[in-house]
Amino acid sequence: MKDIVALDKARDTGVFGSKAVGLGDAARAGLPIPPGVALSGSIVEAVAAEEERAIERVAKAVRPLQAPLAVRSSAVDEDGAEASFAGQHLTLLNVPSANEVPNALREIWWSANSDSAITYRQRVGLFTRPSVAVVIQTLLDPDTAGVMFTRNPISGADERMIEASWGLGEAVVAGLVIPDNFRIDHSGQVLERNPGRKRIAVRSVATGGTVEEAVPPERAEQLCLDDSQLAELHRLASRSEEIYGPARDIEWAFVGGTLYLLQCRAVTRAGG
Repeated sequence: MKDIVALDKARDTGVFGSKAVGLGDAARAGLPIPPGVALSGSIVEAVAAEEERAIERVAKAVRPLQAPLAVRSSAVDEDGAEASFAGQHLTLLNVPSANEVPNALREIWWSANSDSAITYRQRVGLFTRPSVAVVIQTLLDPDTAGVMFTRNPISGADERMIEASWGLGEAVVAGLVIPDNFRIDHSGQVLERNPGRKRIAVRSVATGGTVEEAVPPERAEQLCLDDSQLAELHRLASRSEEIYGPARDIEWAFVGGTLYLLQCRAVTRAGG
């Protein structure tokens, strides 16, 4: 079996992890995702061990992707409904070129094998050594990005809950801003629009990594999504539930008026 495949060929969660296979499902269903590849845990471990042949194969697979790149863990047992590894396994945004990918893979492999990650695995009942598969994609430069729950994660109500901010969604995910909040009912009607305080936007920089850029005061409390964009997000939620099932946690981005799906996973159950 191949251990490096285009995302639309990633089908086996036991090899490529749920994140990669979820993106593969999206690609096969025609949902817009950034181009990328999936790496198996075995090839990532080989790169972490500095095996030259593995490093060469990864570089060859990644080179056709437009840089900069986003490199994310897709560990085989992460992001299930019972447990979420958010914050345990590393994500590296804005890796400048294919030449920097081996170092990024080593960092991600070590993050999944850190003391804190192993302790968390044991706490949620996982006692095997992690297989650290990885997703590598072209990093978008979003106008607006954030997260969306296709059902209310607290009450279970059949409504979309959206959090959004300017720039990369890292500002929302990492709690760096008070994001705009929106609620949309199952028919697509907007129930609530609450502006946040988006005083910074996370942007990529040419040398690699990201920077927190100050947002002009007049935009900090301006809603960053209009009704047409909310309608697109509602349609994405509906389509994602058709493909993956109910209660999804979606990361998304708008770039130049186009909506992209970045990640779709099960909502972690309360207490998981």
